[in-house]
Amino acid sequence: MIDPIVTSRANDGAGSAEVTVIMVSYNTRDLTLKAIETLLENAGDVSMKLVVWDNASADGSADAIAAQFPDIELIRSEENVGFAMANNVVAEKAETEWLLLLNPDTETYPNAVENLLAFAKANPQAGIVGGRTVFPDGSLNIASCWAKMTPWSLFCSATGLTNAFPRSGLFNPEAMGNWQRDTVREVDIVVGCFFLIRTELWRELGGFSPRYFMYGEEADMCLRAARLGYQPMITPDAQIMHLVGAATSKREDKLRRLLKAKVTLVRDHWSPVTAPIGVGLLLLGAGARRLASSVGSKAGAGQGREETWKSVWENRKDWLEGYR
Repeated sequence: MIDPIVTSRANDGAGSAEVTVIMVSYNTRDLTLKAIETLLENAGDVSMKLVVWDNASADGSADAIAAQFPDIELIRSEENVGFAMANNVVAEKAETEWLLLLNPDTETYPNAVENLLAFAKANPQAGIVGGRTVFPDGSLNIASCWAKMTPWSLFCSATGLTNAFPRSGLFNPEAMGNWQRDTVREVDIVVGCFFLIRTELWRELGGFSPRYFMYGEEADMCLRAARLGYQPMITPDAQIMHLVGAATSKREDKLRRLLKAKVTLVRDHWSPVTAPIGVGLLLLGAGARRLASSVGSKAGAGQGREETWKSVWENRKDWLEGYR
């Protein structure tokens, strides 16, 4: 068993810790244990307090965490309150200068937290910073950051241009498809899997909007920070492994939640004139995928994909409403 006090000072009190690391766990027991272990082993020379919030997992996550890491602060929620609310509750009580959000389906690479903190201190104009994420085989996972949605990006997605040219910065603008995340760069959105922010700025922004149950909350916060004059940034010197979506078992559930979040972001951050266009493009994209999956299934391929997009399309009334 890893001793959190010895390996990375993870149990430092509020008076000496510099960073509060918040990990929200939901039915990812083994992954969460590995995430904690690698964080404590590889964070680097940084003083931190780790708080794990378990969102009423049914797989024994909380008991396993308590048994293997008894010195870590563990909060057992009696219900799944979502990612945004869980982070808000923990952040509200944090007494450290910095907050780091870290997903439970991650593995921290050597000195990742130390390097990310140093980068944030050297670039206060960023406000929010993140690092580089990779898959278990070491290949790039682009989902550490995104560009914001625009009419052009949604048009490219809806018409298939994004899928046809995934490595194009022109036709895949939200993913910045021509960038390997191997340089320092300003971005619109830092993803919440590895997300560092000053506690003071978090509170100035009012934390995550509780309307976003899951997905979209970090995009909303980054866009609100930009309105205050900040410019989020990414550094390749802070790297983690991130699986993506481990807490969501059904692909159709994830897609519906993503679309619900995107509809909400469009309505929250686009003008009254362009917002209906954005929502229409999201609907067009879902319809095109529903049609394409049906055609593919009849041709003898992609039965699972057809069922997924059939479910997404049939539930369009729900996700078109967005979060209230």
